[in-house]
Amino acid sequence: MDPMAKNNFTDSHTPQAKIRLAVLGDLMLITKAGAAAPDRGLECLSAELLQILSACDVVFANLECTLPAERDALDGLLPKEAVPTEPLVLTTEKQMRTVTEAGIRAVTLGNNHMFDCLDAGFQRTTRLLDEMEVLWCGAGRDLEEACQPAITEINGISLAFIGAVDNSSGAYRFADPVSSGVAPLDTEDLCKRITKLKNHVNHIIVSPHWGEERFRIPSPKQQKQARAFIDAGAGMVLGHHPHVLQGMEYYRGKPIVYSLGNFFANPVHWTRVDDVLHWNRYERTGCLFVAELDETNLLRSQRIPTFDDGRTIGLHPKPWGKRHLRNVDGLLKRDITPARYRREAFRVCTVKPILAHLHWSRIGKLRFSHLSKGLGLIFRRNEPV
Repeated sequence: MDPMAKNNFTDSHTPQAKIRLAVLGDLMLITKAGAAAPDRGLECLSAELLQILSACDVVFANLECTLPAERDALDGLLPKEAVPTEPLVLTTEKQMRTVTEAGIRAVTLGNNHMFDCLDAGFQRTTRLLDEMEVLWCGAGRDLEEACQPAITEINGISLAFIGAVDNSSGAYRFADPVSSGVAPLDTEDLCKRITKLKNHVNHIIVSPHWGEERFRIPSPKQQKQARAFIDAGAGMVLGHHPHVLQGMEYYRGKPIVYSLGNFFANPVHWTRVDDVLHWNRYERTGCLFVAELDETNLLRSQRIPTFDDGRTIGLHPKPWGKRHLRNVDGLLKRDITPARYRREAFRVCTVKPILAHLHWSRIGKLRFSHLSKGLGLIFRRNEPV
């Protein structure tokens, strides 16, 4: 920071320092256990996208994968130390090292897959990040470390990134005073930490892992939480977990993006059963959030739609990407009420699964039990709010 600025003296001939920040959604650098070689990493970014990232001073993302505890664990069918739930979102050192090739210098580990390989996998992951000089937040060996922000300073402008995980995300382990885990998303506590931190840094970026997967809108609770973070002193709230885009709004002049969607998404493999998740076009569409900041203000920001076609990640090649951003923004402009959220839950949890099973390729596999389950879902009355 210019020392003259501290004395409230402004030289109109001296340009004020500015920086460019880029924030990405989910990085799912996944390789199937037992694969002969690692799957692709961030070397698959297009030249055009790399050019945008290289023009930014800081690039931040959600690292939603973990290394197995042992270096050769992926040579076997299942890591020796792993959670009992599926899927396990596992990566390799080779894929992890491509993070810096993409210019990413800070990540949140606050997500529901960071402890898929328990403490040993988490510790191996953070050791490699430290070796790569990539800052991290959102998880730790105890609650204090998990809640620590990742702070960086460029051109005299300091940024603090805070990661936190909502209980509904299905995270296996939350940190407590004596045990490792991800940082819990406690609204009151997080607001207190933001208020305390805002006196020491120029900008605070809150990165919550929250919401329901594949929902196009946030819940009323999320909207209240995001606005509370801004009221406490956060400069922006940029969320993830739904694996699809959700809308952006400005509250008190500060941007809130409820879900940045998937930025990088390899297929997800179940280890204990023979199954694999392939992403659809909505789940392959993410966005790059780019902001220009000075010492006190957000000068401008934009979202750039991206697309992962399974081989290359680049700017969205079709006008549909920009239309999709406008559509989710439009959904957000309408009041987010409990009734609307229940309707979205019905669409995602009931209608879409039934329609998927009505596809011609699956009709022959339908059983009476499937019909019974579908009818039960239709008449369910306790959708999440």
